[in-house]
Amino acid sequence: MNERQFGARLTTTGASFRLWAPAAKRVEVLLDKPYALRRGADDWFSAEIAGVKAGARYQFRIDDEIDVPDPASAFQPEDVSGPSEVIDHAAYPWRAEGWRGRPWQETVLIETHVGTFTPEGTYRAMIGRLDHLVDTGITALELMPLADFAGRRNWGYDGVLWYAPDSAYGSPDDLKALIDEAHLRGLTVFLDVVYNHFGPEGNYLGRYAPGFFTDAQTPWGSAIDYRVQEVRAFAIENALYWLTEYRFDGLRLDAVNTIFEPGEIPMLHDLSDAVGKLATATGRHIHLVLENGDNIASLLDPGQDPACGKYRAQWNDDYHHGWHVLLTGETQGYYGDYAKSPLQDVARALASGFVYQGEASEYRGGQLRGEPSGALSPTAFVNFLQNHDQIGNRALGDRLEGSASAKAIEAALAITLLAPAIPMLFMGEEWGSKAPFLFFCDFEGDLAQAVRNGRRREYAWAYAKYGDEVPDPLDVATFQSAVLDWDARNETAGRQRLMLVRELLAIRQREIVPRLAGATFGDAHAAENGLLTAHWRMGGDATLRLLANLSEQARTHQTDTSGISIWGGDAGRSLAPWSVFWRLEAR
Repeated sequence: MNERQFGARLTTTGASFRLWAPAAKRVEVLLDKPYALRRGADDWFSAEIAGVKAGARYQFRIDDEIDVPDPASAFQPEDVSGPSEVIDHAAYPWRAEGWRGRPWQETVLIETHVGTFTPEGTYRAMIGRLDHLVDTGITALELMPLADFAGRRNWGYDGVLWYAPDSAYGSPDDLKALIDEAHLRGLTVFLDVVYNHFGPEGNYLGRYAPGFFTDAQTPWGSAIDYRVQEVRAFAIENALYWLTEYRFDGLRLDAVNTIFEPGEIPMLHDLSDAVGKLATATGRHIHLVLENGDNIASLLDPGQDPACGKYRAQWNDDYHHGWHVLLTGETQGYYGDYAKSPLQDVARALASGFVYQGEASEYRGGQLRGEPSGALSPTAFVNFLQNHDQIGNRALGDRLEGSASAKAIEAALAITLLAPAIPMLFMGEEWGSKAPFLFFCDFEGDLAQAVRNGRRREYAWAYAKYGDEVPDPLDVATFQSAVLDWDARNETAGRQRLMLVRELLAIRQREIVPRLAGATFGDAHAAENGLLTAHWRMGGDATLRLLANLSEQARTHQTDTSGISIWGGDAGRSLAPWSVFWRLEAR
């Protein structure tokens, strides 16, 4: 990894400070006193200050008018507008020194929010739950964004200081301890990163580096201008920073379809290329995953290791939406695109990845969406039944457990966790948690009211139906209600669901994972009576077959006794409601 351009760095005699500030006339770094920074080429201000040690706190003073944190601050102990802290990343005593990660096909993800995963809401507290993840059969811990945000609670998508893990959860060393302990248990660790916007409070870049932004607008404000060399470097260096200084095993890039760049999206190629070179140089398994509402299949290549210029996989919203409509009957908003035949949509997602592969989306006003994806490996898709968005962006933050029967959810899990795509759970889903997960934040004043007003506009139908029952996203009680109900694991329903998930994931590791190398899509068929059949060509000269009755009525079906049953036993002619059968057969 090349030396970073951004952020404070310790030297043999002190520390060097740099700030790209093309709109500033004068910049000082404030330590024990102000020190003037020299303006150099390409609008960089810099200085090396003797005697500065790890733990020193500093700010930049711009034109004697405003004091700002370092945009590449490594830590903000006093929140987004306070001083930045110099961190000695080399001082942490890593224990899992031999860790190189795990191959992508072994991945079973669980998405988590640090602040609500445990009652304590800290990195250190998460360590005490890692053994539970391992015992469940989960292999990869994914953290929602950590970039420093305003206030004490936030989903993380309002981060403004991309290099600083938020102090609400602990120190940088606490985060490293969590990752280290995960690696010691064989868990990979992913981080959700946001490169499509900055949060609404605490971002001072527009004052001294207005070139970071364009006149184009995203859903969250001015678009970031990645045509500018320094801006592109800021994001790419950030990705490398998390992967090197904290030893994350992978990143999930949020909503890349909202990244503004005319024509192609070369920043995504450049970022992946830089990460691929890091993987080659270090011999590590490093995985990059996209969220992309445009379903651009050409960005994906899960088999390339390292995946220079490409991405391992994409979160498959199509798969989720088809299942959600099938299980709940809800058709409002974007679910309307899946209302006509949700079981057919589930079948298409199982057979070829995306549902929308170039078809017109009514929700998008008839706009064509997606590219053909059937030639990709099934492992190019991360499939899930729930995630933070699909729970938290509901007016009441209710999970699937409140809208669908246990039998139906268990059938959906039996398909999702054994299908060749990479599966992902949302924290607590493994025991059927009913704890709501609503949008929450900790803004003040006009910004807080603007958030409230925005939610009321977006969910006008819900406010009309539920009124004051819709929780206030600024109320601390909304945040507290999202804290996981770990004791529910020990209740009868929790124990049964957890036992089911553990059994399914054990079968996945034993029967599916060894055959994922070389796996390809096959075909799937959904009948109007709820019968679903599918097959995939697997590595090792095997075929994986699925038979399911996804209806409330018993159905008859021609019995197939070929191969070996790995789940559900031998299916007779009469299939019980919500029953699932998996078989492996040699070709």
